[in-house]
This record gives sequence, C-alpha cells and structure tokens, in this order.
Amino acid sequence: MPAILLGLASALFFTMTYVLNRNMAAAGGFWAWSASLRYFIMVPLLFVLVAVRGGWPALWSELLRNPREWLLWGSVGFGVFYSLLTLSADYGPSWLIAGSFQITALAGPLLSPFIYTDERRRVPLKAVSMGSLIVMGVLLMQLGHFHMAMPASAWWALLFVVCSAVAYPLGNRRLMLHLEREGVSLDASQRVLGMTLGSLPLWLVVAVYGHAQVGWPSSAQVLQSTGVAVSSGVIATILFFRASQMTANNPVALAAVEATQSTELLFALLLGVLFLGEPLPSTFSFAGAMLIVVGMVLYSRISVSAELEPSAVRM
Repeated sequence: MPAILLGLASALFFTMTYVLNRNMAAAGGFWAWSASLRYFIMVPLLFVLVAVRGGWPALWSELLRNPREWLLWGSVGFGVFYSLLTLSADYGPSWLIAGSFQITALAGPLLSPFIYTDERRRVPLKAVSMGSLIVMGVLLMQLGHFHMAMPASAWWALLFVVCSAVAYPLGNRRLMLHLEREGVSLDASQRVLGMTLGSLPLWLVVAVYGHAQVGWPSSAQVLQSTGVAVSSGVIATILFFRASQMTANNPVALAAVEATQSTELLFALLLGVLFLGEPLPSTFSFAGAMLIVVGMVLYSRISVSAELEPSAVRM
C-alpha cells in the first residue's frame, strides 16, 4: 500500500504538466517558452540531485565519450517529445491531452523491431491488443469532445500528441540500448540529467524562436514553468522511482505501481474542471477516458506476465 500511495502521488505531480501547460496556453503564453523553460530550470535542479549522490563524474565521463548519442536521443526523447506535447496544449483541455498521450503505451512495443536486434525485437501481441484499447479510448475522447466532427485543428493536435508519444519511448529506449552496448551503468537521475543536457542545443533554438515571435516570457509563465519543472521533472520522478524500487522484487506489486500512472487522466480531468474551468467531458469522452484507464491497467497486467516469463519481451 505505501508503494501504491507513492505511485498515486507521483501521478498527481506528473499531471501538473498538462494542467499548467494548458493554463499557460489559455493565458496567452507561447508554447516555445513553456517548453524550453522547463528544461532550462531542470538543469540546475537535476545537477544538484546527481552531484549530491556522487553521480556527476561518471555521467560527465560518458557524455565526453559519446556526445553524439546524448545530443541525438536527448533531442528526440526530451526535445521533440515535450515541444509537441506543449504545442498541443493550445488545442484542447488538459484531460484530453493527458488521455491522448497514453498512446505511448502502444508506441513502445511497436517500436521494438526498429530498435532491437535480439529477441526484444518481437512485437508482443498481448501488449498491442491492450494498447489498441487505449487508442480506441483516445478516439472516443476526441470525437466526443468535438461532437463527432473533429475540425482540422483537432486532427493537428492529435498528430502532435501521437508524435510526442512516439518520440518519448524512442529516445529513451535508444539511449538505454546505447548504455547497454557500452556497458555503462547510470541510474535514473543520471540518465535524465544527461538527456536534459543533450537536449539543450534544441531548447536554445526553440527559445530563440520564442523570443523572435513574442519577445521574453512573462513572469507568470516563468513561475508556472518552474512549477512544471519541480513537480513533474523532480518530485514526480523521484516518487515514482522510489515506488518502483520498493516493489522491484514483486512483479505483481510493481505492475500495480505502474498502473497508478493511468490516474493521470483522472487527475487532469479533476484539476482541469476545478481550477481551469474546463468543460466536463461528454458521455462519449468519458467512456473513452474509462476505456483508456482499463487499457492501462490491463497493460500493467501484461507487464506482470513479461516479468514472470524469462523469454518474454520486456516493455
């Protein structure tokens, strides 16, 4: 139960990404600043976290040896992912974006044949079937929200979210594969800091673009971006990895912790309606949201099978 409570707390803090991004977009904050500021602010926070734990020398040595890998996959896994996710906040309520992003659960397995060359390249059909439920839920949510007639802007927003959901696991898996091949062991905090540093050149370009379009960001946008960096980039990550560590030797409990992340959608719905004045989902959208939650829970059960079967593909 303590691990599950930590998992739920991490989902709540992760949800602040969708809620604050939507609030900044509704207030006229330009997406380029909302995206880049988060990672600029995360650098010193993560550096202190890694340095205190004595992990900086090993990370710095790896960055110097293989800068191309960190620049490339940091830009994809963090840069492309978060730029598109932030841009999508201009087109719909926070719960709609949060639910749509759950497509990443299907994107991960489908990318396996293009990433791995060993037994992990096999596409797990059970995972794909559960992921298909999530996709159906996303479509129901979108169609319900736009009254069964999605305008062109809605399709663009959905495309941004889908591309974001693909970029995130692609960058992370390719970077993990690189470390595996090099025989380098880095913990989660080191990897996050390394990918953040690797994505900085892209964020500088995004920030320059933002300045050219709207000038400097407002103090309110800087403050809310700091909130995203602290809540999602630091607190949520630490809580989730702590919960995962507590259940590392119990596949069933670990899957239960992973399933708590499906509550991001429900938290986004609750916070969006209460604090942002977003409209309640229609019956169709609510049915889609529930289908996404069911799909995420079933997906976590598939993860249990993968843990219990030595030959199974790991997600």
